[in-house]
Parts: sequence; C-alpha cells; structure tokens
Amino acid sequence: MGTGFSIDTPVKVAKYGISSVISLVDDTLIEQMRKLYAEKYGEPYTPIEKEDEDARARRITAYLDLLDKIVQKEFADLKASPFEPGSEITKYFELLPETSPVKEQYGRMLQTENPQEKEKLQQELRDQMETGDINVNIMTKLDRMNYAAKNGPPLPQEFSDALAALRGYAKSRLRSAIVFSAGINQRLYSYAAEFKDFYADASGFIKKKIIIKVSDYRSSLIQGKFFAKKGLWVSEYRIESGLNCGGHAFATPGILMGPILEEFKTKKQELVATLYKMYAQALDLKERIIPQTPPQVEITAQGGIGTFEENNFLLTHYNVDSTGWGSPTLLCPEITNVEDETIEKLSKAGEKDVYLSDVSPLGVPFNNLRNSASDLAKEERISKGRPGSACPKGHLVTNTEFTEQPICTASRQYQKLKLEQLAAQDLPPEQYQALSTKIVTKSCICHDLGEAPLIKYHVPTRAKRFSAICPGPNIAYFSKIVTLAEMVGHIYGRCNLLNPGYRPNMFLKELKLNIDYLTHEVMKFAPVMTEKQAAYFREFRKNLLDAIEYYRHLFPQMVAQTQEYRRKALEELQELLDHLESFVDSQIAIFQEPSKAISA
Repeated sequence: MGTGFSIDTPVKVAKYGISSVISLVDDTLIEQMRKLYAEKYGEPYTPIEKEDEDARARRITAYLDLLDKIVQKEFADLKASPFEPGSEITKYFELLPETSPVKEQYGRMLQTENPQEKEKLQQELRDQMETGDINVNIMTKLDRMNYAAKNGPPLPQEFSDALAALRGYAKSRLRSAIVFSAGINQRLYSYAAEFKDFYADASGFIKKKIIIKVSDYRSSLIQGKFFAKKGLWVSEYRIESGLNCGGHAFATPGILMGPILEEFKTKKQELVATLYKMYAQALDLKERIIPQTPPQVEITAQGGIGTFEENNFLLTHYNVDSTGWGSPTLLCPEITNVEDETIEKLSKAGEKDVYLSDVSPLGVPFNNLRNSASDLAKEERISKGRPGSACPKGHLVTNTEFTEQPICTASRQYQKLKLEQLAAQDLPPEQYQALSTKIVTKSCICHDLGEAPLIKYHVPTRAKRFSAICPGPNIAYFSKIVTLAEMVGHIYGRCNLLNPGYRPNMFLKELKLNIDYLTHEVMKFAPVMTEKQAAYFREFRKNLLDAIEYYRHLFPQMVAQTQEYRRKALEELQELLDHLESFVDSQIAIFQEPSKAISA
C-alpha cells in the first residue's frame, strides 16, 4: 500500500472494528500527519525535528499514540450513539457480514417490539463491540544506517531506520501487531527481544504481536524458529502472492498460492508444535513466564482476491483465519488516501495500465500505474536534461559505487555520475541509449508514495507535489469509486463492484503472471545464461507444472461456483499450460537437464 495511502486509515475505519496497517518507512510524513491530526482534533503538538535525539523513533511513538487516542475517543462516541437509522453504531453493525453471530443478534434487536428486551439486547451488543487494530509494517530491507553528520561515522546500529521504527512502535501504547515484510533481517528480529511488550504472559496474551509476511511454508518455519529461539512468538503467518499483489513484487521460483496454502493447511499443527518446543526452551533460559499452551497462531492470505466467492473459498477450503484486501480499497476514499488526479486514472486503468516496472531503486520489480504523476514528472526532468531526484528523504540509499556513504540510484547525484561514466565509454548509440534509459528509469518512490495524503489534505509546500502509486494487477477489474459500505458489501457478497466482462480466477491470474515473468526473465538472460540461472528456470518451470496439476484437481471442488465457471477455469488452465510448454520448447537448450557424465 505504499507509505501514504493507509497512513491514517485507522482513524477512518478502526472505530468500525476494521483493522489496518500503517507503514513506518517515512517518519517525515508521519510527523506531518501528526501535526495535521493534532490540529484537527485540538490535541497539543510539539514538533520533533529531524535533528533531535532519536527523532525517528520518537516521531513514530508520538503519532501512534495520537492515533490510538483519537480512535478510542471516536469509538466511545460511536458506542454511545443511539440505535437509529444513519447513526454511527448502526453503521458499525450493518457493516458486519451476515454470517456473524453478532449481526444475527443485531437483527433480533431490530425485530423485537418489547422496549425492555430491545434495551437489553442493545446493551449486550455494545458490550461485544471492539475497535480494529492499528497495526504497523516494517519492510525489513529498508534498514538504512544513519549518520550524526554528513561525512561523519555512522550512528550505533539501534538508530538504523528499521530498528528505530521498531523502537518507536515498541514504546507506543498500542495493543496491536507489527508486520515484518520482504524477508529476514536478523538484526531487526533480534532487537525485538529487548522489548517486554513482545513477550506473552501466562495466559498467552501478547500486547504487541509479531506478524511475518511470507511466500512459502519453508520461509515461515525458518523465521518462526528464529523468533522462537529468542523467546518470541509469531502470531500470524501472512501469505501473500509474490506477483499478484501491489507494491514491490517478490517473485517465488514458481511456487503459487494454492499449493502454498495447501501445505500450511496440512502442516499447521506440526509448525505450532515444533516452534512451541523451541519457544518454551528459550523462555526457560531467560527465566520468563512460559504459557502452558502455545499462543494463538493465525494463517492468513492476501494478494489478488477479488470476489466474495474467492474470499469464502480461502476461508473454508484452506481454513485460513482471515484475508486481506489491498488494491481495490484504493478506490475507496473512506479507507485510503488517493488524490483526485490519481484516483481518476486508477478507476480507468485496464490490464495493460498496471505493469511490473524497474522504477524501484531496490532493484526489485515494482507494480506501477502507467502515466502516474510521479512518472510524468520524472520524464519531464529527463527531457530537460535533469534526470533524477533531489532525494529529500533517502530511505532507499544502497549504492556506494561513487561515494563512501550510500546514495540512492534514483537520486540526481547518482544518475549524473553514472551517466558521465557511461558517456566516457564511447559506446555505440543504440547501446548507450539502452543503458542510459535503464539508469534514469529509477524513481524516487520513498518520497512520491507518501505524497497522496499531503496533496489530499492540502498540506502547504514550496514545490509541486507528484504522487506515485503501486496497485496490484487486480485493480484492472475495478473501476467504480466507492463508499466504505459498498467496499465491505462487495467483500461479504452483498453487492458486486467488478467491471462487466471476464475476470480470471485469482489462482489463474497468478499463474499467468508467473508464466509471463518466467518468459521475460529467460529472454533477458538467454544471450549469456549461466548454468546456475538455467537451473533456477528449470525449477521455476517444474513448480509451475506442479501447480497446474494441483489446480486441475482443485477447480472441480469449487462447488460454490457455477459449472460453467469451473469448466472455463479448466479450459484456461490448459491454455496456460500450452503457452508455457510452447515457450519451453522454443528455449529447449535452457530447460533441458544437463547430461550427466557416464563413468567408464
């Protein structure tokens, strides 16, 4: 969801019992939003300047505490409102799914004509109400070291971006969860063990839970073990599609959602038992309380879910505890921040308008909206002979090719130096053009992904703001700008917000994205491919074939769908298999297993 789109979502939805996630990447944006909300709600505000001691952590703590205070106040007001048409408490219960026992009780309250019974039921309903959680996210790869002075030595490691963000969350008063995404950061994970709120009490209650976003079972087991050995419990394994998602796309070697979910379904108890043994041993060594039974573990899924039927299939067939919806909510101003120009483009975007780009300075494929304001501004700078960004925030600095301290490959400084180096090589025009385009395509996403709320709320600025956005491919099937009630209604099957026309099943869409990715990557490396690369592509193909065979047996089990839907899904599956094998045949030298030497 970028850095800005859900930066204040808890204020909008937590009072209705809906949980959301805030990115902790951009503490400058966080401080701007703290000032905005403090003024809006009449709360005291003392600026925390960038140069102040431990500013990043303190900014994050202050903002999270402010959001919690606002949410608790608004929830108390909502809870005290009357049960009447249009009231906030009525909205709370009407948003609930029909399958909820509380929703059923709400229906009985509406139908009873006995005043005493109605009042009793209303009080019981109020007693069961809860706020949604204010969860936070740290992208583990974004762990820049910080410096006290421009050319001085680095600060101690606890002042790195990721560790400071963790400390900011740990010191807040929230009872929620932190999501670690984008892989393992051992230094960050070890640091979590220094804060008491991450430990369970005797009953298994954890004030600040740990969620890890994972791509497969093996990764979950490895990361779960790492935390368990520290005496920390992973409360949720959040499975996300590698390519059928928004933001950065971390492709797996062809391991797809269906087989991944199946493995979690069959091995969850084994996972919990394995980790609990290590967890209890670590707590014993630390002389901490050991819960008598393993704390709760949830398996959740997200990435490309688009219909009630898909959502319900994940919940019932794979027994996932909950699901996550991201990209479609970008078209709901009551949930996320997307300024008018971008939401208009987003609502009109088709399949070809959302694409995997090379704009991220991290060197990871990045889902991008064609002709976003950020990209258009970048192209204008290039046309004026001033490529690159001023790099006002620097959260993605990684390159030390020209400097001692890392700089960002999207920065003006780096691109100027790299283009000068390229020009000195006296390359043929076509080769120079291709290489220079690769250099200047990088965008200042750590800054531009945070611009939308500042544009939307008219926060003053000296320069024009340009917003970037990173929707997943699923956004192509949604066009209507909707209310919160409509978005929730679509998720729970009360209405349909999909565009007219065909939309492939989420599993088929992910399969196609992976075949396209494999094709692209093979052709990119084909001229000078190493055996190691070829072995990776052979594994990729094998995993895709295994997934196709798995889906061949799965689709007939989707009995909630029509027979025609299941038939078409199997037909499309065969078409994708034919397409994959046709490509493999065209590159048979790469996909053929190397011959083994026969000993005499």
